[in-house]
Parts: sequence; C-alpha cells; structure tokens
Amino acid sequence: MANVAKKVSWSGRDDDEDGRAGETTPLLNGTGPGAAGSGRQLTPSPFLRIGQLSNVDLNEDIHELETEVPRQRPNEIPHNEKLLSLKYESLDYDNSENQLFLEEERRINHAAFRTVEIKRWVICAMIGILTGLVACFIDIVVENLAGLKYRVVKDNIDKFTAKGGLSFSLLLWATLNASVVMVGSLIVAFIEPVAAGSGIPQIKCYLNGVKIPHVVRLKTLVIKVCGVILSVVGGLAVGKEGPMIHSGSVIAAGISQGRSTSLKRDFKIFEYFRRDTEKRDFVSAGAAAGVSAAFGAPVGGVLFSLEEGASFWNQFLTWRIFFASMISTFTLNSVLSVYHGNAWDLSSPGLINFGRFDSEKMGYTIQEIPIFIFMGVVGGILGALFNALNYWLTMFRIRYIHRPCLQVVEAMLVAAVTATVGFVMIYCSRDCQPIQGSSVAYPLQLFCADGEYNSMATAFFNTPEKSVVNLFHDPPGSYNPMTLGMFTLMYFFLACWTYGLTVSAGVFIPSLLIGAAWGRLFGISLSYLTKGSIWADPGKYALMGAAAQLGGIVRMTLSLTVIMMEATGNVTYGFPIMLVLMTAKIVGDYFVEGLYDMHIQLQSVPFLHWEAPVTSHSLTAREVMSTPVTCLRRIERVGTVVDILSDTSSNHNGFPVVESNPDTTQVAGLRGLILRSQLIVLLKHKVFVERANLNLVQRRLKLKDFRDAYPRFPPIQSIHVSQDERECMIDLSEFMNPSPYTVPQEASLPRVFKLFRALGLRHLVVVDNRNEVVGMVTRKDLARYRLGKEGLEELSLAQT
Repeated sequence: MANVAKKVSWSGRDDDEDGRAGETTPLLNGTGPGAAGSGRQLTPSPFLRIGQLSNVDLNEDIHELETEVPRQRPNEIPHNEKLLSLKYESLDYDNSENQLFLEEERRINHAAFRTVEIKRWVICAMIGILTGLVACFIDIVVENLAGLKYRVVKDNIDKFTAKGGLSFSLLLWATLNASVVMVGSLIVAFIEPVAAGSGIPQIKCYLNGVKIPHVVRLKTLVIKVCGVILSVVGGLAVGKEGPMIHSGSVIAAGISQGRSTSLKRDFKIFEYFRRDTEKRDFVSAGAAAGVSAAFGAPVGGVLFSLEEGASFWNQFLTWRIFFASMISTFTLNSVLSVYHGNAWDLSSPGLINFGRFDSEKMGYTIQEIPIFIFMGVVGGILGALFNALNYWLTMFRIRYIHRPCLQVVEAMLVAAVTATVGFVMIYCSRDCQPIQGSSVAYPLQLFCADGEYNSMATAFFNTPEKSVVNLFHDPPGSYNPMTLGMFTLMYFFLACWTYGLTVSAGVFIPSLLIGAAWGRLFGISLSYLTKGSIWADPGKYALMGAAAQLGGIVRMTLSLTVIMMEATGNVTYGFPIMLVLMTAKIVGDYFVEGLYDMHIQLQSVPFLHWEAPVTSHSLTAREVMSTPVTCLRRIERVGTVVDILSDTSSNHNGFPVVESNPDTTQVAGLRGLILRSQLIVLLKHKVFVERANLNLVQRRLKLKDFRDAYPRFPPIQSIHVSQDERECMIDLSEFMNPSPYTVPQEASLPRVFKLFRALGLRHLVVVDNRNEVVGMVTRKDLARYRLGKEGLEELSLAQT
C-alpha cells in the first residue's frame, strides 16, 4: 500500500483539527466495482454497520507507521496531485427539515417573512458599503506608501546619477522592497496561511460547497488587507484586485451572521441566517461586491459569482447580488472622489480604471477580426505556458518550501530580485522620451538628456495598475519596441515566480500588464507593416493583448468580457474582447487547465464541476458509494452515540437513522438522517432520558440552540458524559431529517451527480428495493472520478 506524507495545505496547519500530529498517513483506496457484493452482514458492534467493508483494512499499516515515522518535519514532502483529501468537509446547503425546523417555519407569518426579506436586502447593502470602504482603505494606503517609497528611491537615484555610486540606489530599492515584503509574508505565514494568494480558488471552493478551514474568518480579512498593501508597496509583480474578492466574501460571511466568533461578540441580530444555506448565498454577494469594487464593474461582479462561484442560483439572489455590487462601486466612487478633491465628480468607480477609449479614433474594421483571433491564440499559448511553469513551481514549493521561515525568505528573495531586475533594465535602457505632455508620476531621468525621461522606468518604477493604464493610453511612439519586448519577457517570469508565494496578492493585474506590453508591441509591429495606418493604434492592441493574456491564464470568458467592457467604459470593443477571450480559453484548455482550477487540484480539494465526467455512464451508485454505513436506531443508547462520534477511524458526519428492534438482527428501513453537529448539540444539552423512563418527555430544544453553536460546533472530546448517562436513551425522532434524499443502488453516476450537485447535498443515502440502507454517497465519492488524458480516472483518497 502506498503512503503519502502530510502536505502543506490552504489551512496551513500541520496537525488535524483534533490536534493529532502525524507526518504520514496511508492512502484509502476507493470502492472498487465489485465492492458491494451479494449479502450484507451486520458487524458485531454496539451500533449498526450496514453494507460491506470495501476499503483496505488500515490497522496494520497504521501500527507500522506509528513505529516507523520520525516526529521531526522532513526536508522533502512527497506529493502526488492524483489525490483527494479527506480533511475537507462539505457545507450543509440542504436544510434539515426536522420537526423543529417545520414548527418554526409554520409559526412565521407573512409579515415575518417580509421582515426576513428586508433583512436580506439590508445585509446586502451593508456588504456593499463595507467592501467599498475596505477597497478605499487599501487604495489610499497603497497610493501613499508606494508614493513615499518611489519618491525616496527617485531622489536617491537622481542624486547618485550625477556623482556616481548608483549601486547604493539599487541596494536601497532592493532593501526597501525586501523589508516591506518580509513583514507582509511574516503575518501571512505565521498568523493566517489561508490569507496567502488571491483567495479566489478558496472562495470558488467555498461556493462550490467545500468547507475550507479559516477561509471566511475576521482574522483572515485583517491579514489579507494588511498583506496585500505590503505586497503591492513591496514592489512585487502583484495586484490588489484579486484579494478584494476574498475580502468581500469574508465581510459578507461576518455581517450575515450578526456576530464575530473571533472577537467572541454576539450582536443578537440576523440569527435566522445562521446556517450554511444563507451564509453561502451572502458570500456569493460578497465575492461580486469585491469584483465590483476592484474594477468598477457591478454587472461583471454578478457574472463572476455566477460563472466562477455559486453552484446554485435563483432570480432573487441575482437581484440582491447586483444590488450589493452597485452599492460597493458607488461607495468606493464617492469616498475616492472626496479624497481626490472632486466630491461631485464620481470618476473613480473601481480600484483600477482603464480610462476612456475614444470610439471614433479607435474603432475596429472587419479585417482586424482575424488579427484579434490570432492575438487570442497567442494569449492562450502564453497563458498555458504561465500555468505550466507555475504548476511545477508550486509542486516544488509543496515539497521543499513548506516551513514558514523558508516561505518568508523566498518572498524576500523575490522582492529583492524584482527590484534588481527593474533597476538593471532601467539602467541598461536608452529609450528616452520627452517629459512634456506625458503623465508619468515619477519620471526618472537617469542618463537621458534634460527634459527627457527613461521610458523603461514608466513600466517598472510604478504600481502595476498605473503601468497598465500608461500602456493603454500613452500616445504612439512613447515606447521603443525593444523596451516592450524586454519588459514582457522579464515581467512574465517575475509574475509566474511571484504567484504562489506566501503573501496576499492577485494575478489579475500582472496578467493584464504582461498582455498590455506584448499587445502594444504587436500594435507597433502592425503599424510598421501597414506604414502607419490609422487603425493600427497600439493602445487598442494593448487592450486586446491584456484580455488575451488574462483569459489565457484564468480562463474566464463571460464575466471577464463584461469586466473589461465596464472598466474601459466602451461597448464598442465587446465583440473583439469576447472573441479574444474565447479563443484564448479554447487554445489554453487544449494544453493545461486554468490557474485557479490547477491550484484547487494541487490542494486535493474535492471540487465538483458542472457535469459528471462524460464517460461515466457505466458506473452506478453501488460502485461509487461508501460502505459500510454507520447507522443509528431511532431510540439509541447515549453510550453508543458517544462511541460512534469518538471513533476517529470513521469520522463520519451524517448517520442514517433506522427503525430496529434491539433484540434481533433484523434491520428495518430508513427513517431519516441526522448530522454529527446535531448529535453533539443534543449531547451537550443532555437531551436524553433513563432507560426505565422512556415515557418521560426529554428536554425540549429549539432551533436557536443549534444556531448558537453554529459554525464552530464543539468537538466530542470536550463533552463530558458520565457512566450513568451512557446508559440513558436518546430519541432522535424530533431532530433527524425524516425525508433525506435517497437513490437506488442501480442509479448511474451522472444521475447521482446531477442530483447531488443541483441540490447542494452533503449526504445522499443509497437504498435497495426494500428501502434498507446499503451505502452513502458523499462529495468525495463523486469528486474521485474525473476525466484524464487516458479516459476516466479514479483518484486515491488521503488524509492529507
């Protein structure tokens, strides 16, 4: 049996939630086609196990591992991407319609439902306002700190250009960058590792129905905001737009619950929304508000949530998300307009504004369509190359750079190298342009004549957002083709190396900047070839190159088209942008998958795509289900429940409830389903009676008791049950979901997948023709099967 070592993951924790340290864990092989054989046997244990044991018995392996494995952290962590992690749980998107839930719903009258609906709109407005304010804070702080840094370095370079000793200027720039990035990396690596990167893959997983540890906590938001400010100020090849999506999601998750578990404060509001169903809908609104604040694109935000995020959608949700997006961009616009001193202008709809493209001067003709398609092909190939390089780099990081101190050192190294590369390229460049009429924020003269500035410095000696706008709008002749070519080459590798560092950073802006540079170069080349024809404007091709490069890396089509249209304020380019993005996605997908999907796969997350693999009709529920299933009787002994919940080898979260006579081995049909979290709340409140007094009414619980414990239910180890209490009985009738979704064991995998995915289920019970439980389908059972290069693949399961 193969073994795989524990790898570093998004949660960034080396130990399990229970605190059990373990460097290596065995793989669990999935259920094979012949797993559920002819007869089912009841195992002689105090609780019911239904179905046949299909996974390999791990007792011997685990015993061997305990003696063999050293406790210290290994230098190399072996990693196999064809794994699925067992540590990720699903969200309970499907409401448990037990007696308590139905009684509460029946008590709520029409006026109370109206109040709940109004609260939903209020929460969406608050999400928009707070996301906009966070975006303003990031923008203003970055502008001031980056401005201060560039002014200090510029004065230093100007001073030493005259009298020699520019190596000191290089040292100053590299040291400033490395020290700022060091702080940003330290807080991420040691305080909240899940705040690393853009956060978009994690939010995609959350909206897909996977519970990623720590992903929507207040601490994550604080570290994310501070981290992204320090990353951008530290001069890394990153943007601050991607992390806004994660920030918006955390804000939404916090506000919708009306309390903060991190601060241990409960404001006693919005208690009705304390469940996964509502919380996840609000998180999709937060993600949209984040896109809207980043790009000034409310419609793009809604489409982003629809395309990349939410697995489940309805019309009312669309309207509320659009409302949150509009409020977000309006808040940002208002505050930044006041900050810039033109209060009534409202000219800053997003963190990045690509500026207005003049339709009359920069229209496009029919003969340019093939040129745009060709640019899409180039973008797709370059995007696939970027993703492939980043894939190998991430594998290397998982294996070797897994200690937090090493991650911080790597981030500092990248910051110093970025500054050094920028300095050397500015130093070697002889591309001088007149200052008059240019809008350069920090013009570096260096070895240029008086009244001129170094053109390479506009690309490197600036925040990436400003560089993108310069490439779009600087007049023809502002850049030497050699300058653009060298910049594209260097920035491509720097951005690739930077994505995946232990810092908060997005890939949107670096992708746009790389694409804008080679797009402008392409436009200049066309201008040479067509003898300066009017339609070969380099700014237009810079926009198309930016779209092609970003589409080639992240593979978004619908939302990205609308975001680019809204950010440029021009509908004219809608068709060419769509064409470029579609071509880039088709070409890129031929070689390798998108960057976000790739990182989700590398973290072994059980992510469910829109459809089941196309060649999976031959598989049935009997072949994919997990067995044996641990079942509970409707009236069960407390000791049995405690033993089941304490059993670390199974660690199940859902238990079918069956009607069974304790005196016989005869098993009756399925009666309902109860969750681990519900059982823990029942044990915590001691909702049970002595065996002799079964006619007594056990203590009544309300839904409020379950909501108060949500989302951090206490572990079973923290609940004390005395020996006498273990002999008591617990009646699950009132708390179980009496109508769980079931499928017959002959149902095909695509049918099971469609039901599971469309309804957002966590558990799907498999029954035979007598309604007896034979297995259980969970997210991991379905995500195990995927289409590989050689057909249908079955991934192994690992406790990583």
